[in-house]
Amino acid sequence: MAKVRNRTVPVDPGSGNVFVDLGFADAGERTTKVALVVEINRILKATGLTQAAAAKLLGVNQPKISALANYRLDGFSVERLMGFLTALGRDVEITVRARRSARTPGRIMIAGG
Repeated sequence: MAKVRNRTVPVDPGSGNVFVDLGFADAGERTTKVALVVEINRILKATGLTQAAAAKLLGVNQPKISALANYRLDGFSVERLMGFLTALGRDVEITVRARRSARTPGRIMIAGG
């Protein structure tokens, strides 16, 4: 077995948003989409719908459901994903309020349930 030497590897702290850390200009939108799709996939799994049945319910073809299941989200808008949630019998609430601190940018939060 090879001997491992103790080395200190420099680590940069993350921002808390992987899309920001990777330099995506649309990091906020990507984060919102992922949060919505996490909830959609959770609902689809809990209901036991096949991809074909889910596609029919959501008014899309089966490859679109496969794309959602694999988090390939380029063809989906935030609005469309919220429409999928309502089609799955969920309410989507949007609350607008003042930021907690003037020094931080506003944020979008998704809470499943």
